[in-house]
Amino acid sequence: MKRCPGCAGCRHYRPGDGRLKCRACGLRFTWTSVWDSVRLPTATKARLLELFVLGVPSYRQRFLSDTSAVSRERFHRLVRGCCALVEQLREPFEGAIECDETTFGGARKGKRGWGAAGKVIVFGLVKRNGCVKAMPIPAHDRASIMREIEAHTREGALYYTDEWQAYATLKLRGEHVMIRKEKGRPAGRDHINGIEGFWSYAKNWLYMYRGVPRQYFHLYLAEVCYRYNHRHENLQPLLYKLLKQISIQELRPILVRKG
Repeated sequence: MKRCPGCAGCRHYRPGDGRLKCRACGLRFTWTSVWDSVRLPTATKARLLELFVLGVPSYRQRFLSDTSAVSRERFHRLVRGCCALVEQLREPFEGAIECDETTFGGARKGKRGWGAAGKVIVFGLVKRNGCVKAMPIPAHDRASIMREIEAHTREGALYYTDEWQAYATLKLRGEHVMIRKEKGRPAGRDHINGIEGFWSYAKNWLYMYRGVPRQYFHLYLAEVCYRYNHRHENLQPLLYKLLKQISIQELRPILVRKG
């Protein structure tokens, strides 16, 4: 749907200068889909999309495609940007939700754990037998965790978490079940295996890229979330539809994450 960048309206017309004019606010604007913004032959874009769906990293495509490495990386970055935009617009979770945090990246030498240099801290939520949301957070503290929980869940939900004290105030927002572990395993029938299983899925998927640029990590994380949330569907027609429906102007602000 072509929407006005000023008022988000969809009532517009072409006055004759090649641009669109919104009937509601009168703003003149251009609209170019992400698919059309890539100046490659249609067959080449279709092939790159197919390889992306199959999970073939760009550096392994040098013998499978006649495009340059820069063109392949840009196209895949745009696809991941579409995934990120869709995941941002996903409705807040309700019902039974598992919460947990982990780290990605970082060198193995030196300090380990949460204080290791170069690591990205990621917070995730999984709706039981449903979808997942994961996002980088600036620090491993209560304020960062609660900000994401308030933004991505509805009040009255049932939260399953570990014993970290940052989750103590969740009982004010809904029901809270704290999972106690003995020798690394849950003590009782309650568990957070869903979110822990997603961490394993995400780290195994990202491992084949042999390193991810920090400024684009949020795009790779969104790609993994999108793949997980559509794990029972054929991704190729879904992604093609996104590339045709999302404008490049709408996508540009989320392509690079600073900090």
